[in-house]
Amino acid sequence: MASRPRIKDVAEYAGVSPKTVSNVINDFEHVSEHTRAAVREAIDALGYRVNLAGRQLRQGRTGMITLAVPELDVAYFAELAKHVMAAADRHGRTVLLHQTGGVRERELAALHGFDAQFTDGVILSPLSLTPRDLATRDAHLPVVLLGERQAPGSADHVGIDNVAAAREATEHLLARGRRAIAVVGGAARGRQGTDGLRTEGYRSALRAAGAPVRQDLIVPVDAYHWQDGARAAAALLERRPRPDAFLCLNDHLALGALRALYEAGLRAPDDVDVTGFDDIEASRFSIPTLTTIAPDKRGIADTAVSLLIERIDQGRTDRGTTAPAPPAPPADRPDRAAPDGTAADHVVGHRLIVRESTGGCF
Repeated sequence: MASRPRIKDVAEYAGVSPKTVSNVINDFEHVSEHTRAAVREAIDALGYRVNLAGRQLRQGRTGMITLAVPELDVAYFAELAKHVMAAADRHGRTVLLHQTGGVRERELAALHGFDAQFTDGVILSPLSLTPRDLATRDAHLPVVLLGERQAPGSADHVGIDNVAAAREATEHLLARGRRAIAVVGGAARGRQGTDGLRTEGYRSALRAAGAPVRQDLIVPVDAYHWQDGARAAAALLERRPRPDAFLCLNDHLALGALRALYEAGLRAPDDVDVTGFDDIEASRFSIPTLTTIAPDKRGIADTAVSLLIERIDQGRTDRGTTAPAPPAPPADRPDRAAPDGTAADHVVGHRLIVRESTGGCF
């Protein structure tokens, strides 16, 4: 097998020094157009390709970033991963995918970069990390958090306004005359995770409408899978009077709830309205199609990747020696700076998509 052409080979072919070839590759100034053309002709003739891995290692970087999420078989995370990989590719980065299972030890391993020689930074969606875990992380490793921020100032965070999104979905159900609205996947008051914030949005909408907040209609689940939604919805349907709407805190729960309605001989929206969260692809093909809150998944991915690369480029010219400096947020990004100025909360948009499960169109 022929050996891969090197800079030295290009230099000999073009009749210039290896340094000149390097200057042309890196688009440095002060190289004449005649010399630049000769080098480019040599590169094309020899089929030379820049060794990105070698360049990155010389810069103290791997060219890889890690995306750590709880479960890749949950459609939201799979779809988000697709967008993160596309965004990283546009920046010339490769993504290492890691599934934490929501287990604290695995999330801690991701938070500290596993073996730091393999990754330049981490995008992490944690479920089990404590505020102390996040506040005491290694400041030399750039980290962007997804989901819900647990420790303000610990790292940049990207997410939607879950309180506002759940309030909007609940207001839609109230506008349809629904009053016995059950929350599938709901949380007790004071909980700060995604479920807690979405449940608070639900409570807020009911209070604003003068409707009672019934604790018996706020139903927690063991996990956010299809079967958990089906079990919770089936139990709620046995109550008399039964709920007239389900606000499900993700689409998997909502699709499970639709199955429970079918098995009970009921229909959405004729008997019970059903809404979800996340706008996964299956929500557009269920029968009926599912009303849902659609987070801007591409916006989340693009923002997270851009932030992470800003941190890497600003603070890691020599791995492990300089803590990342906070990037200045672009003027068009709705950021809320943390009190200590070290990180910011980046809020990405969402929208309510009304489909057949609450009386909308296909």
